[in-house]
Amino acid sequence: MESARPGGAPPGAGPGSFPALFPPGLHGIYGECRRLYPEQPNPLRTTALAEYFVRLGGPDPLDYVSMYRNLGNPALNVPEHWHYVSFGLSDLYGDNRVHEFTGTDGPSGFGFELTFRLKRETGESAPPTWPAELMQGLARYVFQSENTFCSGDHVSWHSPLDNSESRIQHMLLTEDPQMQPVQTPFGVVNFLQIVGVCTEELHAAQQWNGQGILELLRTVPVAGGLWLITDMRRGETIFEIDPHLQQERVDKGIETDGSNLSGVSAKCAWDDLSRPPEDDEDSRSICIGTQPRRLSGKDTEQIRETLRRGLEINSKPVLPPINAQRQNGLNYDRAPSRKDSLESESSAAIIPHELIRTRQLESVHLKFNQESGALIPLCLRGRLLHGRHFTYKSITGDTAITFVSTGVEGAFATEEHPYAAHGPWLQILLTEEFVERMLEDLEDLTSPEEFKLPKEYSWPEKKLKVSILPDAVFDNPLH
Repeated sequence: MESARPGGAPPGAGPGSFPALFPPGLHGIYGECRRLYPEQPNPLRTTALAEYFVRLGGPDPLDYVSMYRNLGNPALNVPEHWHYVSFGLSDLYGDNRVHEFTGTDGPSGFGFELTFRLKRETGESAPPTWPAELMQGLARYVFQSENTFCSGDHVSWHSPLDNSESRIQHMLLTEDPQMQPVQTPFGVVNFLQIVGVCTEELHAAQQWNGQGILELLRTVPVAGGLWLITDMRRGETIFEIDPHLQQERVDKGIETDGSNLSGVSAKCAWDDLSRPPEDDEDSRSICIGTQPRRLSGKDTEQIRETLRRGLEINSKPVLPPINAQRQNGLNYDRAPSRKDSLESESSAAIIPHELIRTRQLESVHLKFNQESGALIPLCLRGRLLHGRHFTYKSITGDTAITFVSTGVEGAFATEEHPYAAHGPWLQILLTEEFVERMLEDLEDLTSPEEFKLPKEYSWPEKKLKVSILPDAVFDNPLH
């Protein structure tokens, strides 16, 4: 990515003009920026290393990121800050090289662009450029996985966003408070704002929901305030600033609402203990060097829908149906330059859905790394006890593990056969009584620093075993 340079509009696009070289998809986005910043027609911007090659598979998916100086709003206690806007997640060109054109009524490209608001430091005359690279990183994830972002989503980054010693190491996403959705010739574009948060705030969003934590951040000026401005120098979490927020808002919210987190990408595996370990056809362990059968396209679609949109709160929780159609206007077939998030790179090797039979299992062994295992209490308390489901999708293979409650429709695990597999996708149905017992037995997972790995939990009468293993087991299958 090149360094920042003046020129928010492409070459030849002077203030107030849209020449022929100006990509049609930029009209609405650039116009929205001009509406907010009429006095900054040519802001600083960072561009891709090879602006024209990026659309053909280059390293930087965003064409560029514009950076504006926002004076804030003293009356609302909103400080002066830098405002970053991406260009490239929506369809800028309409020629099907990057995004498939689906009509003007649907989303343009992925349907959104990213924004970010960074508190301006005293004496700072130019915006830092690291947020542009952060946005490029998030855009790479979207292009590679085809998973879109929504307001309330969280991103576990596990590193200071600016590579400093800051406590701001993760992100939430919300609607930009000033930028309005725009209609372009290639569809609608929304603006999702990145909000930097501390680890404790991320965990609260996972255990409850992102929107709830965003509302709390808005009530604390130093933690974001009304416009959710990220301050990389913030040294306290909202729970340290106001200790009552955890118990009075978050804990009560979890008890009342449960968790909106429906699944995570994780280091996980499972074994069918009712089969001999040498039975390669039915072994599902990714830790012993065998290659599991791949998820069918239809199974991939169902799990991806589960991870992408979660489960709406209603009286009859339903797993997304296994079918070949994408929901919410998104097509299953994409340009060959993109890889489906839950398929392996060798997508042609996926066997037909009809050739995979659903198997009932007698006994299973679940394996997680420490970070994934720490989410099991959230899965049980925040999801299953509220009649919902939760999916772990392996980041090292096609393995998937979905926990379902008895109130979830569309599952192939049943109370009579609580363990069922469809290829490498395992479903586990847990009754409320068993969930309560598991929560008691897994209590130490909430304080993972207090136990040593490997750690094993077993319920012999249920024929279920859970192991928490070191990362090396998943990073090196032959370990």
